[in-house]
Amino acid sequence: MTSQPPTDQMQAKAAVQSGLDALRRGDGDGARRGFERSIALGLQPAPWFLLAQACRLTGDIEAERDSLDRLLTLDPRHVGALILRGDVSVRQQDARGATAFYQQALRIAATGTALPDSIRGELGRVQAWVEAQSSDYRAHLDDSLARAGFGALPPRMREAIDILTGDAEVFLQQPTSFYYPGLPHIQFYDSRDLGWAAAIESATDAICSELEAYLGAGEAAFRPYVEAVPGRPNKPHSLLDDPRWSALDLWKNGRTTGDAARFPAAMRALEAAPMPGIDGRSPTALFSMLRPDTHILPHNGMINTRLICHLPLIVPPGCGFRVGNQTRPWVPGTLTIFDDSIEHEAWNRGDANRIVLLFEVWRPELSREECAVLTVMYNSVGLYSSE
Repeated sequence: MTSQPPTDQMQAKAAVQSGLDALRRGDGDGARRGFERSIALGLQPAPWFLLAQACRLTGDIEAERDSLDRLLTLDPRHVGALILRGDVSVRQQDARGATAFYQQALRIAATGTALPDSIRGELGRVQAWVEAQSSDYRAHLDDSLARAGFGALPPRMREAIDILTGDAEVFLQQPTSFYYPGLPHIQFYDSRDLGWAAAIESATDAICSELEAYLGAGEAAFRPYVEAVPGRPNKPHSLLDDPRWSALDLWKNGRTTGDAARFPAAMRALEAAPMPGIDGRSPTALFSMLRPDTHILPHNGMINTRLICHLPLIVPPGCGFRVGNQTRPWVPGTLTIFDDSIEHEAWNRGDANRIVLLFEVWRPELSREECAVLTVMYNSVGLYSSE
């Protein structure tokens, strides 16, 4: 509230009370007089919101719009004003304007901003309107493209339209330790586009047989995937030292393990993969076990110069995997190849263990020279780590 003489303050407050009393009686004209007088006496910005409601009551849509615009100039994060301004746009048949005001209101409300119950109660209605509008907009776009002869869209175009209509978010590379610029933001890679992948996929049955024979003796060799590092602070992780997400290493810290000899088919197949060679760090290859009722929470990998590969071996119903804005099932025998510097998560809601062969490869967009330079740098600074 602006600085006012005490008499003006008292008169402004009395004018607001008079307006509120009239609003409760359904007297729009009386309410407008009270709120307009409080504004004239210097009371800002609250009376603008009340004045807009009074203008709505009298059916003066232009005055309602102007009152809300004045308030949003003074307080751009006023959720109630954003909702009412969206309502005005709906009544003026400006769907795009309404969407903009409603979405801004929802974004601000999602930050945890304290809201009166009367305004918070409107959020469900606003969310439903935005979703319906998005659906209508998507149908319009799909119809326009179909009439132009584009019924089956390329994957990138489908994703672009999903983002445009709000059906998908934009997820970009956000590695936690090292970002190499200029690499495309691709969530999942198609194994058919990578010449080395077929040799590994063709070995699925042999690798699965080796794994089943090994599991016949028990699972004791599997260790928690995320383990505390002695002498180092450990980042918070919901599965730290938790065997529900476990690993059986074949390559670890750039060396083969004692268990590798039990899996000759897997080791031969991995020879086809362009795995990085970083002193004391890579290659990395392991069997990753996700036990029932386990959720690997959303996270990002450390670097964006490699891809993570999963060869699904044992996949019970109820398992899923999300990278960015795409969720896919693991399909036994088909490599799942993804950029782990993009946010991703995995879950097993089934009643049996899920096991994949996990390994890493250089990104195909990197030249041999870039891989060589990166190898020297990683050896020097010790940034490199597995997922």
